[in-house]
Amino acid sequence: QVVLVETGGGLVQAGASLRLSCAVSGRTFGNYAMAWFRQAPGKEREFVAAIWWSGGSTYYADSVKGRFTISGDNAKLMVYLQMDSLKPEDTAVYYCAGRWSRITTIQLADLSSWGIWGQGTQVTVSS
Repeated sequence: QVVLVETGGGLVQAGASLRLSCAVSGRTFGNYAMAWFRQAPGKEREFVAAIWWSGGSTYYADSVKGRFTISGDNAKLMVYLQMDSLKPEDTAVYYCAGRWSRITTIQLADLSSWGIWGQGTQVTVSS
């Protein structure tokens, strides 16, 4: 059983920063890529960022480019999301997702592309 656990969420003011962490446990060998999604109440789950373990390539949603940075520690199978200049519209439950086969950029935003999901961590940004 592969388990993803997100931590680091909280309540912050607009303009502040948070760093989310996602720990991968269980049968982790062969993990190909990781991603962050978010979902606000009443809205669909939205792609935020992804990272490929091989080479460390990253991809971001336009809404977070320049503000969020995804990174990973391959040895520890930990993925992070550094969120700077947070805005109220960033308020959502943030989910970590993993994939154990190849994926292309065009597939990233498709929820079905990701086989394993964490339980989510709440990020609330006040005005």
